Amino acid sequence: MQTKLRITMSMLAATLLTASMISAASRSKEMAAAALAKPRFVGIASWYGAQHQGRKMANGKRFDRRKLTAASWYLPMGTTIRVVNLENGKSVTVTITDRGPNFRLHRLIDLSEAAARQLDYIQKGVTPVYVSPIVSYQPEHAEVRSVIAEPTSADLVAVFTLPQILPPTVP
Repeated sequence: MQTKLRITMSMLAATLLTASMISAASRSKEMAAAALAKPRFVGIASWYGAQHQGRKMANGKRFDRRKLTAASWYLPMGTTIRVVNLENGKSVTVTITDRGPNFRLHRLIDLSEAAARQLDYIQKGVTPVYVSPIVSYQPEHAEVRSVIAEPTSADLVAVFTLPQILPPTVP
């Protein structure tokens, strides 16, 4: 009797454990998909400037500390993001052009000297920030004609034709 009870309880525990693991896995996939759809981060930002001036970045171009650029491991290259300094509310729009900062520093993003200056944390070196991507678009410019064409009388006439009756088909 006790053996049957132990076996039944073990099977019940295994079933519950399996069901909870499957449920947790599906919830974690949903949460990950939602996070990727609208990635927003809060973390520590640092800046880099003169010591990296002219060095090649991960995108193959040379670093210029006077441009509004950033380095991050968490966002795709070329992403335009808004960075908000949580201590003073100032914000700046930068483009991800490099990879960094070093993982062991536990920082979210490295900003160029120009971006750090706009966020007003040059003297501190690091500051808490909120980072969110900006949806960008390419505007299409319309062609403007210098001469407006006058419509002809044929363009203004409506044409109506009666529907044609089709001969019956034999199956």
